Amino acid sequence: MEELLLKINSLAESYKDYTAGNLSKLVKIKSLSTGEQAMAEELKRQMVEAGFDEVRTDGLGNVIGRIGNGSKILAFDGHIDTVDTGNLANWTDDPFSGDIRDGFVFGRGTVDQKGGPAAFVTAGRILKELAFDRDLTIYFTGTVIEEDCDGLCWKYIVEEDKIIPDFVVITEPTNLNIYRGHRGRMEIAVTFKGISSHGSAPERGKNAIYMASRVCLEIEKLNERLTSDDFLGKGSVTVSEFVSGSPSLCAVADYARIHLDRRLTWGETKESAVAEISEIIKDMDAVVEVLQYEETAYTGLRYGMEKYYPTWKIEEDHHLVVRAQEAFAGLFDKEPITDKWTFSTNGVTINGYYKIPCIGFGPGNEVLAHAPNEKVPVSDLVAASAFYTALVYYLSE
Repeated sequence: MEELLLKINSLAESYKDYTAGNLSKLVKIKSLSTGEQAMAEELKRQMVEAGFDEVRTDGLGNVIGRIGNGSKILAFDGHIDTVDTGNLANWTDDPFSGDIRDGFVFGRGTVDQKGGPAAFVTAGRILKELAFDRDLTIYFTGTVIEEDCDGLCWKYIVEEDKIIPDFVVITEPTNLNIYRGHRGRMEIAVTFKGISSHGSAPERGKNAIYMASRVCLEIEKLNERLTSDDFLGKGSVTVSEFVSGSPSLCAVADYARIHLDRRLTWGETKESAVAEISEIIKDMDAVVEVLQYEETAYTGLRYGMEKYYPTWKIEEDHHLVVRAQEAFAGLFDKEPITDKWTFSTNGVTINGYYKIPCIGFGPGNEVLAHAPNEKVPVSDLVAASAFYTALVYYLSE
């Protein structure tokens, strides 16, 4: 194995410019959720060029590359959509320049999350060059609509494509650490029904804004007493939107609605989170609901799911984690840091719903995700492509 690891490191380094160049091409293509078609075509082209055994696009628009045809299945996942740029005045460079300089690739998506797919394309090329022929099927998925609805893409892959891996590696940014979980999340709306009256006589009505405001203050208190987990940390809840309506600006508001961002730690569920809010509004004319997502993909397919994204983690002594730690140590001659994400990933569906063991390992630092002046070190891309290749061999032993 030592000789093989030296070869993998050498090949990953030799493909440094190739990997960075591929990422630069991807970054130059704007690819917001449901608008990933051009990005998908470029990723497909790169997979074909790298010599993948099969490359296709599924009905939702996910790009699926395959190498090998073994009985066990390993998948490397990276979403190919990004958030928008925000205020361009906060950017030093063009967000879609894809510039390569000073040891970095610059632009929107370099960290979140096109760097992972660029690295796994190189890993696929290395596997083909090494004539990988062990009893393992490796899928490389460039997934869509993750930024709008994390995990929706994998709902389609499992339920419609019928691909059910034994292991998944999520290539979201981990700063080259091994991640084994993160908090879940859900989107909750609370709608308040008031009664309008003339603004000159508010006592004749029932003001929905006042009702909602009292609930907001109770939710602030709820956040302070939510449970915590030794690994994943504390659950949280915050009001992220407040809207209201009335017959006129001279009338008592008869409608209000708040949107809650709820982060779920280990042991918290959809039911427990809804029950907490239901208790707060129990004496009010108000309704709490978990929201739904449904949009039309670039393929024309309309698809959706509930906006409940379960908490997930796997134990540090799990076979997948242990083999990943061994691959890392063998490649880089140091012990890896094993940790968790702050944000949410496709793991909410892969492990949260389907209980498929998964870990995270990706180039770039997550603090740059969704931030201006996003950039990823080329050295991270090299390390990631080497790690993905080595892990294939460690899991196929």
